[in-house]
Amino acid sequence: MARKISILICGLCLVGGCAVNPLTGEEELMFFPEQQDIEIGKGYAPEVEKQLGGRIENDALQNYVDSVGQRVARVSHKPNFDYHFVAVNDKSINAVALPGGYVFITQGMLKKLTSEAQLAGVLAHETAHIVARDVSNAMSKQIGIELLLSQLASRTSSQGAIILADLANQILSLRFSRDDERTADLGGMDYMVRAGYDPMGMVETMQMLEDEHSVRPIEFLSSHPSPDNRIAYLRQRTQTHYFNSRENSIVAREDYQKYVLNQLGD
Repeated sequence: MARKISILICGLCLVGGCAVNPLTGEEELMFFPEQQDIEIGKGYAPEVEKQLGGRIENDALQNYVDSVGQRVARVSHKPNFDYHFVAVNDKSINAVALPGGYVFITQGMLKKLTSEAQLAGVLAHETAHIVARDVSNAMSKQIGIELLLSQLASRTSSQGAIILADLANQILSLRFSRDDERTADLGGMDYMVRAGYDPMGMVETMQMLEDEHSVRPIEFLSSHPSPDNRIAYLRQRTQTHYFNSRENSIVAREDYQKYVLNQLGD
């Protein structure tokens, strides 16, 4: 059976196209070039940002969030992307990635985090989704790349703007598979460790998300379904792969308090 599936994928690759997922090393079907990731991300980022309440008007906070994201992005498999890490006013507990390097993190999420390492974990997870092209694949399956691209050309008309806004709303509702989530967890943890952060920051964040979700459904786990034993495999990863690197790793609770929590207030 595995052999038949392998042959089928090879055949489809010849007809369409394949790309190697740098996080897994496996070939995956991909029917559009990477340049379209960048075009779609750039085209839809303003509308997605708008629907998330717009960026938080605080330069110190924005510079801090972006600096943490850029530190992670530089050690990713796609450091050449033009990354943008933006904090938005939305009160939900969420983070959103767009193809080509756009990441939005909500005020609701920021208020629940307590350290720079936790912030790095969230941004690294979203960066891993971008690198693996999970966002592009989800868009292709759940919306349609051709539709997304065609509407970018007509966005200046009133009707085009309405359709663009509707498509941006659909982008915010994209769902990833549990396999994609596991890959983004482990790939993101690797990125944050390469960037010098304590991997326990990601474990702590996932524990917080699970705790919040047990009280009421939260947006992050609606679009990012939690794989089985997520916290367990992340905790095990810190022990088997990163135990020796934790001694001098960055946690930075004081900096996070100063540049994020104090800036947001109550």
